[in-house]
Amino acid sequence: MSSSSTWTTGRVLLLLGRLALAAVFLYAAFAKLKPAVPGPFTLDSLRLSLSLFATQVDSYQLLPSSYVNFVAHTLPFFELFLGLWLLSGWQLRFSSGLTSALLLGFFGNTVRAYALGLEINCGCFGPGEALGAKTLIQEGSLLALSLAVTIGAFWSRRARRESSAAIPSPAPQKAE
Repeated sequence: MSSSSTWTTGRVLLLLGRLALAAVFLYAAFAKLKPAVPGPFTLDSLRLSLSLFATQVDSYQLLPSSYVNFVAHTLPFFELFLGLWLLSGWQLRFSSGLTSALLLGFFGNTVRAYALGLEINCGCFGPGEALGAKTLIQEGSLLALSLAVTIGAFWSRRARRESSAAIPSPAPQKAE
């Protein structure tokens, strides 16, 4: 396999990983923000959805009650922002690094809740998803994908820099 085909394959895999993460975060945000009862998106339905998500956040028994509402009311919008940022591809090293950090936090909290034997809904993709081994595999897989995209983003940047440095610049012309 030639160097250029390896480079192309790496770029394609990076693109696919980035798009997959973006889709996951956009879906997660939508699942938390969509109306809890069938009907149109309204401010009242959004408030209800965020309140239901707050009960899921609180069920992890991790945050003081004063922070639960803040997290529940900002996390879905942050996931929406992160999904759009990943989709754009702009500053991928930073967006994928932030995604990896967030998913590491999610995974750690999920492992903690599972180890404590909490019988709760995950809340990862809206209500109704029980916390279990499947959730741990799902969260761990997303974390692995995010770490791969982060490493790929840094590798891609380095490879681009090295390839541009390897191309000799033309010698300056002397005026006659």
